[in-house]
Amino acid sequence: MPLVARLGSGIPLVARGREMARLRASLASAAAGRASAVLLAGDAGVGKTRVVDEVASAPDTLVLTGRCLDVGEIGIPYLPFAEILGRVRDRGLLDIAVRPALARLLPELALPVGPDESRESSSQPTLFPQGRRPEQDVGQLQLFDAVHGLLGDLAEQRTVLLVLEDLHWADASTRYLLSFLLSRLRSQRLLILGTYRSDDLHRAHPLRPLLTELLRLPAVERVELAPFGAEESRAFVDALADELPEDVVREVAERSEGNPFFAEELLAAASCLPSGGIPVALADVLLTRIERLAPGTQHVVRVASIGGRRVSHDRLRTVAGLDDVALDAALREAVQHHVLLVGEGDEIYVFRHALLQEAVYGDLLPGERVRLHAAYARYLTGREGRGFAAGLAYHSLESHDLPRALAASVDAGQEAHRTGAPAEALRHFEQALKLWDAVAEDQRPPDVTELVLLSRASWSAGTAGQPERALAFARSATRAVDPADPEKAAEMWRRVAQASQGLDGHDQEMYEAVDQAWRLVRDRPASQSRAWVLAVSASCLRYARDLPLARERAEMAVRDGRESGAAGAVADALATLGLLDGSEDRTESAREHLIGAIDCAVDADAVNTELRARYFLGLHHYDRGELADALRVFEEASCRAKVKGMIWSGFGLEVRVLQALTLYHLGRWDESGDAAEPPGLAVSSTVIARLAAVGTHVAVSRGDFEHAERLIGELRKDWHRDVQIALITGGTGAELALWRGRPEQAVERVADTVDWTRKLGNEWLLANIRLGALGVAAHADLAARARRRRDRAGEAKAVADGNLMADLARDTAANGLPRTGVLGPEGRAWLARALAEQTRLTGAADPELWTRAVAGFDFGMVFERAVCRWRLAEALLGADRRDEAAVHLREVGEFARAVTAAPLLDAVTQAARRARITLRADEAEPRDHVDPFTPRERSVLGLVALGRTNREVGEELYISEKTVSVHLTRIMAKLGAGRRAEAVAIAYDRGLLDPSQAVNRG
Repeated sequence: MPLVARLGSGIPLVARGREMARLRASLASAAAGRASAVLLAGDAGVGKTRVVDEVASAPDTLVLTGRCLDVGEIGIPYLPFAEILGRVRDRGLLDIAVRPALARLLPELALPVGPDESRESSSQPTLFPQGRRPEQDVGQLQLFDAVHGLLGDLAEQRTVLLVLEDLHWADASTRYLLSFLLSRLRSQRLLILGTYRSDDLHRAHPLRPLLTELLRLPAVERVELAPFGAEESRAFVDALADELPEDVVREVAERSEGNPFFAEELLAAASCLPSGGIPVALADVLLTRIERLAPGTQHVVRVASIGGRRVSHDRLRTVAGLDDVALDAALREAVQHHVLLVGEGDEIYVFRHALLQEAVYGDLLPGERVRLHAAYARYLTGREGRGFAAGLAYHSLESHDLPRALAASVDAGQEAHRTGAPAEALRHFEQALKLWDAVAEDQRPPDVTELVLLSRASWSAGTAGQPERALAFARSATRAVDPADPEKAAEMWRRVAQASQGLDGHDQEMYEAVDQAWRLVRDRPASQSRAWVLAVSASCLRYARDLPLARERAEMAVRDGRESGAAGAVADALATLGLLDGSEDRTESAREHLIGAIDCAVDADAVNTELRARYFLGLHHYDRGELADALRVFEEASCRAKVKGMIWSGFGLEVRVLQALTLYHLGRWDESGDAAEPPGLAVSSTVIARLAAVGTHVAVSRGDFEHAERLIGELRKDWHRDVQIALITGGTGAELALWRGRPEQAVERVADTVDWTRKLGNEWLLANIRLGALGVAAHADLAARARRRRDRAGEAKAVADGNLMADLARDTAANGLPRTGVLGPEGRAWLARALAEQTRLTGAADPELWTRAVAGFDFGMVFERAVCRWRLAEALLGADRRDEAAVHLREVGEFARAVTAAPLLDAVTQAARRARITLRADEAEPRDHVDPFTPRERSVLGLVALGRTNREVGEELYISEKTVSVHLTRIMAKLGAGRRAEAVAIAYDRGLLDPSQAVNRG
């Protein structure tokens, strides 16, 4: 079954194909006269009821459902069977006279008694309101036989599905009756489906021994519903989420840990997710499990919740103040009741679900919580080991011991930095900064200043992929630095310039910051600070296109860096020299400088500089159309970034973006999708948006239109974050509209993107060549539509606007180039496509120009090349060169199938059918005309196109008006139209109606 299927209730049933197949097979077997039983097990909220509802929707089946209730240890005898018997009675299928023993389940249906018996019984207390005395009651065996016989009678008439829900709450009598029925399953048309919570079955639960016995019966099987995997959980949340932000959907999927009920509750209270809250209804469900435990066990569970999801035996014993005997007894009960699990490692205990830990923690009293956190802090003080400093900082803060929290936060940040965890380092340094002013000066840790914390926080933020916060901390550092120390001040201003480089709209701040840094060290001797200022200044000047001064500063940085031992600055300057050589088309020198920068940065362990050099080396290959070499460099850089914990740093992100884009162009779409998968919430929204934008390429090209439409719409709000988001999604949004047959929307999206780039002062961005080509394609489709409708004014406008788009592509190619005047292969290819698309504006396309467009993308952009070959095939068909067209259509069809490019495959298939060309050797010869309509539907559509009403159509075709309406409904469904007029318009657009059939209705 599909990953997500909708039930009648509207709740999605996700990834239960295997379990549903087994249950349906059991029901089919029962319908054939082989009775059986299935015991459906799973944790609370895992979806047992949804599965039962799906099975119960089977046709020609009598479904009888009874539920057990949690009403204490004794329970109500036979409660689910009484409910079932009531349903049988309500359907008029119960004759109590045939089986009077059933009156024990429904005493109001007891047989009437004589007047003397009635008077006698009225004066006596009795369980039977209709007057049955205890001595008149039947034995338990007679009741069991009566229920068994009733089910047998019902099964003779139709298949019976008997559902018993929540057997973990079943009373003893219900369990006995269930055992009796399951042991007598023979040839009845009967399936008994029982559900129970496996996580409720502690070792002493009374249902456990019964299950052991029942599963030995040949007609009984057990089906386990496991929690969803990560992909299934995401699919479930996506199916439920209604216009929720991507980060909320991702967090719900992660926090629910595959439990559908938890996911629903978290979605219902999505507003509390950012603060880590848990919905009240969900907390109540989870805490019910805790309340059943002994007081001592509850205390241990509460203590464990303070320590997080995982906690060690030694830590629990110390904090809880219990000896080993008492602690072991409490832990044993918690494990038996599936509250805690025995984790891997030395005496580690883990909460069964993270939300269970959150619920227990949230239920603690404020004073109790503070005392327990203080106890944990005392336990951790003085201990060494990975994670101890972070734990001490957390527990000290929660117990209001601010001096200890400050010192521990600094230690935790330094530890995270050393282990390559920049996001965690940033969190600890930020916490230390928040505590700085709240702690007295004499209680602050030695050798640490506010400036040190700000500097470390800025670097950590940049490395963790949060450039906005990196810049904010760098600005604060310039205000905290001592003006009497020019080199330290220069370092802070240099940091502002570096943090500004990756952010749109901060160019002026970048130039002013680096100028300020240079003024501070310009007249000073060579030093590490001066070398770094020179290196960053060279990079900024290259960005500003002041190439001679950039080269001068870069060479100075190399000299100063080598003299002062600033190897990182040397590497950074060498990378800039490589870029400058590349802009002057000095290919060999550029590669030598970039490779030298990488080697120097590796020796100096300057990871960020190393990633910058690797990124620009890969970009050097990419810009020259050497995609395989570019991918090799990007993959090496990505591995280095991962090893160093800098995968979401500024250049770590840039590497990942181009890695995903290169994989897409090379046709490795699964890998591209993996590389473009956005990270968790530890990085900035800009990072998430950049990667999501790249991911739209694969989504659109594969035909995942709904997801792509939603994503492109959401990313429109993020255009202000980075111009690349606008350029990518503006283009993919136009492509999406074109594939969906909405050229007017494609025109709007191209115009929106071009206007956006002009507002930013980047009118001649090379990406506008691609946008121009897509704009021409959209106008060509509009012109073709107008021609089919004989709309000469509309055609003329589309042609004129399309020519303007072609001019945009030409002008950008001429004016938007680097100073070398060299246009790279990608730019040349898109320009060739724009010129080829321009020939479609006035009708027959030019095969020669489309051949040039195909050749333009030969350097490795396989999908764009395939699209151009499809258009070339259409142009060849228009030139009556059918055999040549057939070769292109078949090869493009094979490519589209290989990469699962559904829209392209559909387009090629339609073109082949119109030309009566077979795409595959095993394909039948196409008919001369492929008509989606029946002859009668075509007659109806033709008359409607002439302006006839339903009544007039019926009169002309000698059919009723109602029959005309039925035919129109089918026609609109086939065309995806909502109205008569829309159906006619779509039919014209698709060439399914001859324009000569239209009439001018004034």
